[in-house]
Amino acid sequence: MFPTTLVGSYPQPEWLIDRTKLAGRFPPRVRARELWRIAEPWLAEAQDDATLLAILDQEQVGLDIISDGEIRRESYSNRFATALAGIDIDNPGSALDRSGHPNPVPRIVGPIRRVRPVEVEDTRFLRAHTTRPIKMTVPGPFTMSQQAQNDYYPSDEAAAMAYAAAVNEEIRDLFAAGADVVQIDEPYMQARPDKARHFGLAALNRALEGITGTTAVHICFGYAAIIHQRPSGYSFLPELAGSACRQISIETAQSQLDCAVLGKLEGKQIMVGCLDLDDRAIETPETVVARIKRALPYIRLDNVILAPDCGMKYLPRDVAVGKLTSMVAAAKMLRAEFGVRQEQRP
Repeated sequence: MFPTTLVGSYPQPEWLIDRTKLAGRFPPRVRARELWRIAEPWLAEAQDDATLLAILDQEQVGLDIISDGEIRRESYSNRFATALAGIDIDNPGSALDRSGHPNPVPRIVGPIRRVRPVEVEDTRFLRAHTTRPIKMTVPGPFTMSQQAQNDYYPSDEAAAMAYAAAVNEEIRDLFAAGADVVQIDEPYMQARPDKARHFGLAALNRALEGITGTTAVHICFGYAAIIHQRPSGYSFLPELAGSACRQISIETAQSQLDCAVLGKLEGKQIMVGCLDLDDRAIETPETVVARIKRALPYIRLDNVILAPDCGMKYLPRDVAVGKLTSMVAAAKMLRAEFGVRQEQRP
């Protein structure tokens, strides 16, 4: 009970990526190779080295489920979204970001197809370098449809269903490569709830069609480094009770979420965001425990997973380590209080 994990991202080293440029812009939807400090012939090796550091940090602080930290990505979505057929990335389009600003985005010019595995080698690398359970993340079909200019399909819904088929193929290969959990990131379900109600859930379930492994969906208010003011409730969350995902990843710390809504997600495991990433002060374990306890009246104990709010990549590495250390200590306190024995790791 009370396992700990990242949402997905982890701070990338300053020697690998220009963190000032990264933080000074909206998350890229098209490729942003100018962010990398390492020249192309050595970039993949440098990304591997930085990924090893991220794995080591997670193991040393004691996380139970390990991510690759999304170290090889410029953003959570663009690496996968720009690898698909039917996308013109050399002549990008434009779409409004969730903050209402126009942003360069992939332009859909033909049938969307996955022509090759995108994150399979990343999964194999992660699997080879930790004995703990591992999680990989992929951008969701609804979110990708909102982060693109659609010049081909008759509707956003049709584009989302095409993205869903590509995501479904990727998820199958990620499990085959050794992933224990695959998480689909769908932040735009919160940003555009009306469209999400219209076709977002159908696209998500199409992406999960025939999948038997443990899957999660992540829905959030946006990166704390960019969006500082948040509502106290989700505009789209109870609807995910109808998703095929076993786990639902949410944020509660920065928004001080009214956790009563979690009672509408009965039977789902809830990844409770319990670290405030808008505040660089390191929470005490007692603070994290208090945040988790706000959710406990509405979730079975064995359905609670501890995680940060999302966007940890923007924190300094020492702050990230400190916050995660407090989160792991909080999980131990919760296990002790509720009489749960922590399984011994191999």
